[in-house]
Amino acid sequence: LCGDLQTQMPFPFSLLCLQVIKCKAAVMWEANKPFSIEEVEVAPPKAHEVRIKIVATGICRSDDHVITGGMVMPFPIILGHEAAGVVESVGQGVTSIKPGDKVIPLFVPQCGECSSCLSTKGNLCSKNHIGSAAGFMPDGTCRFTCKGKAIHHFLGTSTFTEYTVVHEFAVAKIDSAAPLEKVCLIGCGFSTGYGAAVQTAKVEPGSTCVIFGLGGVGLSVVMGCKAAGASRIIAVDINSDKFAKAKELGATDCVNPTDFKKPIHEVLIEMTGNGVDYSFEVIGRTETMAAALACCQYNYGVSVIVGVPPAAQKITFDPMLLFTGRTWKGSVFGGWKSKDSVPKLVADYMKKKFVLDPLITHTLPFTKINEGFDLLRTGK
Repeated sequence: LCGDLQTQMPFPFSLLCLQVIKCKAAVMWEANKPFSIEEVEVAPPKAHEVRIKIVATGICRSDDHVITGGMVMPFPIILGHEAAGVVESVGQGVTSIKPGDKVIPLFVPQCGECSSCLSTKGNLCSKNHIGSAAGFMPDGTCRFTCKGKAIHHFLGTSTFTEYTVVHEFAVAKIDSAAPLEKVCLIGCGFSTGYGAAVQTAKVEPGSTCVIFGLGGVGLSVVMGCKAAGASRIIAVDINSDKFAKAKELGATDCVNPTDFKKPIHEVLIEMTGNGVDYSFEVIGRTETMAAALACCQYNYGVSVIVGVPPAAQKITFDPMLLFTGRTWKGSVFGGWKSKDSVPKLVADYMKKKFVLDPLITHTLPFTKINEGFDLLRTGK
């Protein structure tokens, strides 16, 4: 019957077969409450959209920012943006992806047409959802429903679900042999940190670097600084339990600010003589952003903001810090053009150019996602 229909119909038969999928998802109904594992309905992909079976997803502090109100988004919502999976179906007009492909969803898309995509200087595609509280697909609608209610999307990805729908410009096809439970980290944490060092800051051999915050992204910055040939890599965190992993990945010094009575930027300047060549704030706190800038070499130091800034907060600093020559930069997704770079990063991982295993502390079943966030919040 299917074969007969396919020969008779003037359009691809695969479009006839696309149906609503019922699956499990971790729905966040309101702020500061646990995730609720619910049965949701995932609509078929529309034109230029891709429906993905999520195989593995990481937990990122940015997801937690939504829960606590640090990043303002509409509720109810399905969070998650660091994942890997297999294409289940595609909408009309999709040419770069086919069912069965292994893919990574992209929270920073690459449309290939906007000014940032066309420029060699930028990577933040105008189709991105960062800083937007819309929570919809590009056409202004949702693909998730639960208990009769529309459920919002997060950063165009929403990976805390067994199936999700993304736009074609927000997904990258990767090596079919790649282990999805490892390379999912290339969807955010690893790429963001590693790229901040090698892409955004362009750390140079022999330079001195400091990294504020030793979560998965901060450790990835450490890896990037080491790969770039930095001679001294200072890791800063108030949780000394993280120092062993930082040293394993390339840190030469580890500093806990609570061990000192003076401001941390003064400690770092004393340690290095004139301040560091490159500093990275990978926490998302205005106080540490200011400290990261202040600890840079006064004339040619470069400080990069990697952590997501908290909503509705302002930062105050002495403008003389910049007047003398320092550079203050931001970095989203490590400066990578996502659709072009993610497959290459996966290929580099497969060639053992970098490791991902040390960044994975726990592997939990999907239904224990709340336990995963507890581990995140307790620094474990």
